[in-house]
Amino acid sequence: MHKKFMLEAIKEARKALALKEVPVGAIVVLDDKVIGRGHNLVETMNDPTSHAEIIAIKDAARQLGHWRLTNSTLYVTLEPCPMCAGAIVNSRLKRLVFGAYDSKSGAISSLMNLVQDKRLNHFVDVYDGICQKECARLLQEFFRGLRQE
Repeated sequence: MHKKFMLEAIKEARKALALKEVPVGAIVVLDDKVIGRGHNLVETMNDPTSHAEIIAIKDAARQLGHWRLTNSTLYVTLEPCPMCAGAIVNSRLKRLVFGAYDSKSGAISSLMNLVQDKRLNHFVDVYDGICQKECARLLQEFFRGLRQE
């Protein structure tokens, strides 16, 4: 089940790649239905908060007509940063599934675990490393291309 939806998040990451954005994609799923989609648009929007996770969370909240995404799952191709981890907690997502790890800014397992910090008001179930190789490959190819330019 997780692989099926992660492949949808990877499709979103490819949209970012087509725009020369860092290829990160995200979807929000509720009751086996995609209710939110997003991909990185930081460069396109000239907005440092336009991460795939934030866009997908906002889209899902619009679709539901409220900000609480209780019982929903966020699938994202890269381990979320601290900003996105905060949005995950604040939106009350039940579950987070991510692909590649981010050793420089990952706030789920690499540098810290913000979404399972007992001091916060919400705890998120986490499943990591889903389609990790494919997610990491997209990022590696993107950054290799930048270095060659």
